[in-house]
Amino acid sequence: MLTINLMQRQIMELKKEKGVVIVAHNYISQAIREIADHVADSYSLTEIAQRTRSETLLICGARYIAETCKVLCPKKKIILVNKEANCPMAERFTADDVKRAKKQYPGYALVCYINTSAEIKALCDVCVTSSTAVNSCRKIPNNQILFLPDVNLGSYIASKVPEKTFAFLEGCCPTHAKVTAEDVIKVIAERPGAKILAHPTCGPDVLKLADFIGSTADIIDYAKNSSAEEFIIGTEIAIAEHLQYAFPEKRFYPLSKKLICRDMKIITLHDVYDCLMGRGGEEIELASQVQLRSLICINKMFELNG
Repeated sequence: MLTINLMQRQIMELKKEKGVVIVAHNYISQAIREIADHVADSYSLTEIAQRTRSETLLICGARYIAETCKVLCPKKKIILVNKEANCPMAERFTADDVKRAKKQYPGYALVCYINTSAEIKALCDVCVTSSTAVNSCRKIPNNQILFLPDVNLGSYIASKVPEKTFAFLEGCCPTHAKVTAEDVIKVIAERPGAKILAHPTCGPDVLKLADFIGSTADIIDYAKNSSAEEFIIGTEIAIAEHLQYAFPEKRFYPLSKKLICRDMKIITLHDVYDCLMGRGGEEIELASQVQLRSLICINKMFELNG
């Protein structure tokens, strides 16, 4: 019987033998985190993909992450370990939708969240992540910004950059959007001393009740450095679990059991194993024009954020 521990050991041997680097998003399962070479948020994963020397990367995350890594590393072999791992937000709008929006808002800088396809990035001016969005939008020379696809993140950015005018395409992260202010009020009543840490793609009513708002990496850093002992984690449910492993002396609770990303949850240890055995996953390929134009959009993020 191929147990989890045995499969993990075989994966460790196979990746070394084949010279493969495994990168995983923070939302991935603990079993995969334990065999991954790098685990990080979207922004850090893009940096990691560029600096790793391996010619083959296995991406344990959503398709948009794999596409972004391919844009930044066109000569590397980028494999999405589960081809069904998409992102509803990234699929919310088509290229035609964005083209129509550009005509509707002439003169606006088009800013896209990283949770978009490479095809959409190719039509935009700047790509942002939840950790870089406010700084990027503040530094963009244009005072008018059309933001997509997450209206909750866009609204949060607009509240932090009031000197600029924002317009939005009405999309959202269906996982974070499920959480309500009533959920927060309930958990505050149950654990009155706990700090509420929320991702900016949650709705504005939820963010108003949070003690801290930030990306998954920011949330992890806050929990690590805080003197508090209890935390309510307002992002994908895996983060509360991972924090509990990392800091057993503290206590972490998910804000809601609704905070489950189905696309991240379908990625399994067996998917990674099958990829290394040469019988699974999907190699990411992009059209040359999409590759070049989306690279300009992503590089602008790095330029604005040093």
